[in-house]
Amino acid sequence: MITHVVMMKFKPEVGSQDIEELEALLDALPDKIQEIQSYDFGRDIVRSERSFDFALVSVFANLDTLKHYQVHPDHQVVVKKLGGMCEQIAAVDYENAPYRQPSEDDPDPMASKNLRQST
Repeated sequence: MITHVVMMKFKPEVGSQDIEELEALLDALPDKIQEIQSYDFGRDIVRSERSFDFALVSVFANLDTLKHYQVHPDHQVVVKKLGGMCEQIAAVDYENAPYRQPSEDDPDPMASKNLRQST
């Protein structure tokens, strides 16, 4: 599986109505693009100096399904809107390790190679 993460820094003139329109467009995508397995987005609530304003996290079965999403006409509408709203966009796409179910031999599913625990 592939996780697609996008972080957006809005231009100073972007208002609440613009962000609400973006949220409505994003909210509609999972019903229009069947390749989306998981889709979550939201506004930053910390608002620190290093924070971005908005983030999107989505999950796809593989790179081919991610590529289909990226060129889908409904996604391109969002890309165009973001082009007018954002002064900076950062993205990362990474391959997920499969979720490990607890077993009698290893009952700790949090021991995944992608999860780090402080000791």
